[in-house]
Amino acid sequence: MDDAREKIIEEKTGIVFQDKALLHRAFVHRSFLNERKDEKESNERLEFLGDAVLEFLVSNHIYLHFPGQDEGHLTALRSKLVNTTSLAQTARNLNLGESLYLSRGEEQGGGRTNTSLLANTVEALLGAIFLDQGVDGAGEFVDKFILTKIPETVRESLKDPKSMLQEFVQAQGLPAPIYKLVSQIGPDHAKEFTVEVLIDKKPYAQGKGSSKKIATQDAAALALQQWKANNSQ
Repeated sequence: MDDAREKIIEEKTGIVFQDKALLHRAFVHRSFLNERKDEKESNERLEFLGDAVLEFLVSNHIYLHFPGQDEGHLTALRSKLVNTTSLAQTARNLNLGESLYLSRGEEQGGGRTNTSLLANTVEALLGAIFLDQGVDGAGEFVDKFILTKIPETVRESLKDPKSMLQEFVQAQGLPAPIYKLVSQIGPDHAKEFTVEVLIDKKPYAQGKGSSKKIATQDAAALALQQWKANNSQ
């Protein structure tokens, strides 16, 4: 990696590498190996490592900071933080695409702005940081560029469908949705509940579940989908 490119990345991330070869390798796309015989390895192994490091650090953070949330909510929040779209946006914010080593064909095909490729680059960079500076250095990167997205994602990922539906409806000046138990069938050990949600006193959706609570959330989720569809037209 040329000194200018290397310096830009270190300035943007605030992380100075001890082993510059690791930083270089994090930006070598496999297509580049076909054109440069002196390049022996792409960033794919670093990407593999970075993916695991990222999942661990984000999981650990949200586990410690959201003690009241169940596994489903924690998984949803983690997904929002580490999915391809989110990681690609991190890469764009840091302008990482400009530092990639690509084949001419990959570059002409828009590789520097490709969402999947950019997300992979973030993971590779994190893998390189982990090898160079350990978990503390990797944690610093994740804290600065990944976990800062929690305020903008947590509101949606940690809300249940019933709460979200109520917000959508009341934002339109309507009263809170009403939920009514329609039926419960089956033996005690295997009951199925059906709950109907009414918006502005009109039936809107029915949900089913093994408990009234689950059926209520199912009804809210279905109503929320329908509400969004109706109000986006």
